Amino acid sequence: DEPEIPFELDVLYEDSGIIVVDKPHFLATMPRGMWYRQTALIRLRERYGEPDITPAHRLDRMTAGVLVFVRDPELRRAYQMLFQNRQASKVYECLAPCVPVSRPKTGTLTRLEPPRPFPLLRRSHIVKDRGRLQAYEIPGVANAQTFIERHAWSSAEASGRRRLARYVLRPHTGKTHQLRVHMASLGMPIVGDDLYPTITTRTYDDFSRPLELVARSLEFDDPVTGEHREFVSRMPLGCRSRTEPDVSR
Repeated sequence: DEPEIPFELDVLYEDSGIIVVDKPHFLATMPRGMWYRQTALIRLRERYGEPDITPAHRLDRMTAGVLVFVRDPELRRAYQMLFQNRQASKVYECLAPCVPVSRPKTGTLTRLEPPRPFPLLRRSHIVKDRGRLQAYEIPGVANAQTFIERHAWSSAEASGRRRLARYVLRPHTGKTHQLRVHMASLGMPIVGDDLYPTITTRTYDDFSRPLELVARSLEFDDPVTGEHREFVSRMPLGCRSRTEPDVSR
């Protein structure tokens, strides 16, 4: 009875140790809740017939982009520690309203090239309680830090009421929903976000409005071979229906 996620899981790179995929929106990294076979992990295990494949890190179900899996059990720890120790450089892109930045209720906001509004550095203390859908910010020592840059974007939402900009996000930490929380706290919630700033209910088979957030690139020095690795997602950004797989690339 598990519904079909109508998007392909493209492989960007593979060797004897790892498989790097371009995960689509709506596809969970690994089984959770109602999703089992329709996850990136199980799709890869079934495609290759390799039950030992394991994710080296995770992306939210609603976030698309570069995701690394380890196929050799003996190498699993080396790649997982690479991400746990924050030795991989991640760059995300998103679409959000092109509006003046709102002052957040807690944490700090630093302009890095004043008087320009961007780039900026957002720092706050983010908490995620078990069983609660949303993460939230509280006063305290910052445990989440995000670099945010804004670029021009020529498109607008279908309503034509809001202009959008493309934002480049570089998380220096990896708290749950960090990028979504930080963007919403600045009055610029990511387009398609059904959790921040408020929860919006949608049916499980509604693929018409993706979260416009993509893990665009990933760089690291391979802990096994020593080679410098760089992978770039081809997932598009843009407010359009995703009810059919994208074949324009």
